[in-house]
Amino acid sequence: MFKSRQEPTRETGVLDQQEVAEARAAARRSDALLPIVLSCLLVALALLLVWQRLRVVQLGYVLSTAAKLERRLEQTNRELKLELGSLTAPDRVETMARKRLGLKDPDGKQIVIVP
Repeated sequence: MFKSRQEPTRETGVLDQQEVAEARAAARRSDALLPIVLSCLLVALALLLVWQRLRVVQLGYVLSTAAKLERRLEQTNRELKLELGSLTAPDRVETMARKRLGLKDPDGKQIVIVP
């Protein structure tokens, strides 16, 4: 009574061989399409996973380089702070002022107290 699949028929009810061949070819094409689509999706997923792994490795290298640079800059900062401390020490500044600039302690008349 009910057909699950529409079959090509002529008005006379007799199937033409060409119509049967076309129906079989269409069925084969639709059956072959699913594995192709699934294969393409699988390849795309594999490429995505490989790309993601490569990106993680690349970011690891970037982080490692940044950490090395940070350590080197912190060491340079410590060295510069030590140098600044030694260059601005009051004893050193006084010695440099006396030797290079010829400065001396002020006389009593040279001191002015600002109100």
